Amino acid sequence: MQKRLKSRFLFCDRWLDRHSIVRNMEAFQDLIVIVLCLGLFAVMLIQLWGIAIALTQPLDYKHVTAKILFVLILVELFRLLMVYLQEHSISVGVAVEVTIVSVLREIVVHGVLEISYFQTAAICGLLFILGCLLVVCAKTPHMDCISANTKLCPIVYKGGRERPKDLQFQYSRQCDENQPIA
Repeated sequence: MQKRLKSRFLFCDRWLDRHSIVRNMEAFQDLIVIVLCLGLFAVMLIQLWGIAIALTQPLDYKHVTAKILFVLILVELFRLLMVYLQEHSISVGVAVEVTIVSVLREIVVHGVLEISYFQTAAICGLLFILGCLLVVCAKTPHMDCISANTKLCPIVYKGGRERPKDLQFQYSRQCDENQPIA
């Protein structure tokens, strides 16, 4: 009796394999993100309705500005979820932008004069670090760019050199060739 050869599947040629599990879990995550997008869109519409009502009454500039900035934060979060749906990874640059806008919204809502010196120094430090992180994210190419080896990625592309295509699926071909004996 021969032993079953190891493969990249948990149970090769059975009902349980990692690729189908991962594919189903990714589909479920996409469904969750789509529901979150719809919820964010509904909250944005409610906030826009609140802004329209606030503009018909005597103006409280602080209240209206806070609502407008909150809608902008929701738009950035919506954009972050859209990037996730397209690339299946979180864009750090967009997340940093959302954080910066959120911090600035809190400053506008609470007022600069009502914030203590210690909080002001902490906010300035946080904004400085977030700004540096945003610059680093803007200067660093995305991992998809590096792995794609295209002209748009200046780090990896070296003219006409291409990756050999045999290496991409070599491991999966070994699994197909070394099927277990039933």
